Amino acid sequence: MAKKNIKGMFITFEGSEGSGKSTQAKMLHSYLRQKRYSVVELREPGSTYISEKVRKILLNPKNKSISDICEVMLYMSARAQLVDEIIKPALAKGKIVICDRFLDATVVYQGYGHGLDIRAIKQIGNFVTEGINPDITFLLDIETKEGLRRAGRVKDRIELRSLRYHLKVRNGYLDLAKKESKRIKVIRVDKNNRFITQSIIRDFIDKLL
Repeated sequence: MAKKNIKGMFITFEGSEGSGKSTQAKMLHSYLRQKRYSVVELREPGSTYISEKVRKILLNPKNKSISDICEVMLYMSARAQLVDEIIKPALAKGKIVICDRFLDATVVYQGYGHGLDIRAIKQIGNFVTEGINPDITFLLDIETKEGLRRAGRVKDRIELRSLRYHLKVRNGYLDLAKKESKRIKVIRVDKNNRFITQSIIRDFIDKLL
């Protein structure tokens, strides 16, 4: 069967810790590959040599002295490399790009979470992404305590932050979803198992394609 030719599409998955977004991104990637679409699966920060190096710095619990602004710029640097090296070329070739986190994560984690200037974050974000925005974003929403429990016992630098911080992150995501309801589709996952969530996502994407 020949591969289907479609216009490039950018799909992102967002959510607080333990929401299962990474699992769902991988499941959607497999599903679309089975349907013979040309698909690229990525994660943020990461997915390029340089971006993975930055990821190790950002998530290492030993790096306690990273300032809030430095943290923003490290995420943006990793993102700039990913956009230039993979995302922009893939979309230009008509591929479907699935990314586990993107600019929304920085707006929420560093903007809502740390209280940094959200407008400034978005302006810098628009520069490093070269204006590329997701066509659709799936926000997997879960109760904060349950999400942190699901995240496991070994936690990275971000997961180790206080419950108060993670509550701000979740509320930030939900606030962002209200403001951009056409792009961001909220899926509650605490009451759904991963296969029900998978079905919801597949049905939505099938209608778009």
